[in-house]
Amino acid sequence: METGSPEEGTTAGGEPVWTALRPGLLRLRRLLLVVWLGLIAVAAGVVLGLTAGPLWSAFALLPVAGAVWGWRVLGRNWRSWRYAERADDLLISRGVLWHEETVVPYGRMQLVEVTSGPVERRFGLATVQLHTAAAATDATIPGLDPAEAERLRDRLTELGEARSAGL
Repeated sequence: METGSPEEGTTAGGEPVWTALRPGLLRLRRLLLVVWLGLIAVAAGVVLGLTAGPLWSAFALLPVAGAVWGWRVLGRNWRSWRYAERADDLLISRGVLWHEETVVPYGRMQLVEVTSGPVERRFGLATVQLHTAAAATDATIPGLDPAEAERLRDRLTELGEARSAGL
């Protein structure tokens, strides 16, 4: 069992304590993938079957193949997302082929938003968006539990106010 170090948000070895995204985000994205590509496959099959002949309607299987491929890609992408709260900054890590790690210092945060659209609310999800003075360092953490998103917003806002006092 790991014990915490004196620096908040790190393990005894100095590594950050990472938090993964909720599985609901993966279910949501896979549902949207199946619905949209399923509709495209049906529409393509009907249109091609009626206009070009029944043999051409086989091209409607291309969106189905895309859905199978997308199913796997979405799983790998979802597993790559994680975040860690440290003493002075927030780390956000994502990406499979192109791994991207964003470090957002608490003192640079200007605005922390929690958003949740109708589909996200149905799946019990919320997104935290961080805005900083430099647009290039804006960051997003999707797929959070709404209570965790609000806790994170309040904590980041509190730490941001405390750290920006000297600016």
